Amino acid sequence: MEKSGVILMLMGEYHHNLDEKNRLIIPSKLREEMGDLFVLTRGLDGCLFIYPKEEWNQIIEKYKELPNTRDARNFMRFFLAGATECSFDKQGRISISSPLMRYAELEKECVIIGVNDHLEVWCEDRWEDFMNTNEREFSDIADNLFSPNMN
Repeated sequence: MEKSGVILMLMGEYHHNLDEKNRLIIPSKLREEMGDLFVLTRGLDGCLFIYPKEEWNQIIEKYKELPNTRDARNFMRFFLAGATECSFDKQGRISISSPLMRYAELEKECVIIGVNDHLEVWCEDRWEDFMNTNEREFSDIADNLFSPNMN
């Protein structure tokens, strides 16, 4: 992601609670990097994805190049049906729709993580389960992804 000639990377882990109107505050550092407009949608692994508008536009362009196969159509339905263009309110919050709340099993405690070009919003319990389940595998994953023998 590039903003004003500087390449930005979204990163970090932040814990925040949803309020009674299903609004979630996004940390100010992440808001600055996200920009004024962004897209909130279903993510993979049971979380929500938040893309800066520029990144979202690039993803849509890639989707337009996909063949008209059942897998492509089904994934686009999953990914685009819940997508909505958003902006932050004056307190730096986002509103999360009921279908997205149900999909990600969000109730109160949430974890917001920066993942390079997008944010992910996780139910705190799901995030802890993910980390605990995969903790022992991260070393092997790193070896496989970054092995000097890979071309």
